[in-house]
Amino acid sequence: MKNKLVKIAKDTNYFLKKFIKKQKKTELISAMKYGLFPGGKKIRSKILIDIGTKFNIKYETLIKIGSAVECIHAYSLIHDDLPCMDNDKFRRGKLSTHIKFGESTAVLAGNSLLTMAFEILTSSNLEIDKKIKVDLVQKLSESSGHQGIAGGQYLDLYFEKKKISKNKIINMEIKKTGKLFSFCCAVPAILKKKKNKDIHFFENIGANIGLLFQIADDLIDFQGSYKIVGKKTGKDKKKGKATLISLLGYKNVIKYSQKIKFKIINDLNNYGLNSNDLNETLNYILNRNK
Repeated sequence: MKNKLVKIAKDTNYFLKKFIKKQKKTELISAMKYGLFPGGKKIRSKILIDIGTKFNIKYETLIKIGSAVECIHAYSLIHDDLPCMDNDKFRRGKLSTHIKFGESTAVLAGNSLLTMAFEILTSSNLEIDKKIKVDLVQKLSESSGHQGIAGGQYLDLYFEKKKISKNKIINMEIKKTGKLFSFCCAVPAILKKKKNKDIHFFENIGANIGLLFQIADDLIDFQGSYKIVGKKTGKDKKKGKATLISLLGYKNVIKYSQKIKFKIINDLNNYGLNSNDLNETLNYILNRNK
């Protein structure tokens, strides 16, 4: 599993570095690269490839689309770390972008990574049908804006120190984290011009994977260490974050995460897709804190 992640990360970073190198050099490039590289473990790209390979989509195509996803993810982390958001001074084992370059530069670097994702999807480097490119841009836009990451982050902040229901917490976590996973899972179906019901099926798979990922992230914050996440832990409790752990308790959340994982694998098997690779990835997500 780790070898696969290392290869995906290496190939993704190689494409992104080449893509940035071909662009006109500006004053924001340094901050953009700082927030983007070396990057995380590329779990989202791994999910994209897990499903994409089952649809016989070229690895190179999936890497390019995954690179756009990683730009969106990096932008969201740069903005999440800002003092007006979660106020994190460290990210991925180094100073947060706004600490290194200043708040205004971090905001603009994040904005630039957001838009660069769409440059990648519409680039001639990505050799797919133009209509499909439009569909991908639309889906990724929905996943990134008020219906997705941005909307989820708003709710995350708004829910602090409030008593929030389970359904509202799940909705928030699916927006904040799940929507980008939904995009990754839906991409292969979009590329193969599947029916809307199939695309929605894979979006739901992705939403559950994202929820599982967020639960694992919350568990790490609850009892993990700086070495695992590369940033300070124990923040959720101090800030009064609305999480499933704060609502249901640690042990019940562990049980709930296993139910979600079972549903994901069961749904994929019922669809007729071999789920071995994805099952391996889900196990890795759940065991990141061990």
